[in-house]
Amino acid sequence: MPAPSPTSTTTAPARGESSERLPPLRLVVGLGNPGPQYAETRHNAGFWLADELARQQSGQFRPDAKFHGETCRIVLADRDLWLLKPMSFMNRSGQAAAALARFHRIALPEILVVHDDLDLPVGTARLKRAGGPGGHNGLRDLIAQLGGNDFARLRLGIGHPGDSRDVLDYVLRRTPQAERALIEDAIADSLRELPRIVAGEWAKAMQTLHSRRTESSSALAASSANRVTD
Repeated sequence: MPAPSPTSTTTAPARGESSERLPPLRLVVGLGNPGPQYAETRHNAGFWLADELARQQSGQFRPDAKFHGETCRIVLADRDLWLLKPMSFMNRSGQAAAALARFHRIALPEILVVHDDLDLPVGTARLKRAGGPGGHNGLRDLIAQLGGNDFARLRLGIGHPGDSRDVLDYVLRRTPQAERALIEDAIADSLRELPRIVAGEWAKAMQTLHSRRTESSSALAASSANRVTD
């Protein structure tokens, strides 16, 4: 059963890059795979952000079988905010998000999904409103289970291996230290903007986040070297 349809009259633009004020957020979903064997892989970048957000706000994730994942409740920007890490594996991420959204009557525009993105350079962070799955299996299942694509995304760049045949091994491989540091920098920058995002102040958040510097030439060189030897 799909999550409730949005009740707000504000709709997200089709191309996903709106800078207008939007409904405040009530749910942040970090995507990843459960288990220690996946904890340090590139595909778990969404989990990394969710964990760091909970830590900064003195929150603690706890297993919640009803929502097929781990949940945490915090207050950010003077608003109650649910954090969710689906424990149903990436390809079934929507099962957890739809269950929590349905139970708490959270509309699609009130949801932010944080995920890794092959199409962005390592260490890049970008906000997006709506859109298709872009080849991401977690997003594909979320769209199917939530009954629509009108939810926000925070895309964390992990780079691309160069050959589509190598993608599965690449995203499920342990992240080299140099790349992990760049992704953590992007997460830190994203979390500094999150109070604005939660409050619906997308113009300011996007302006700051999308203009940040990404990798320096030395960092890129180190990252490339690690990728070759990883």
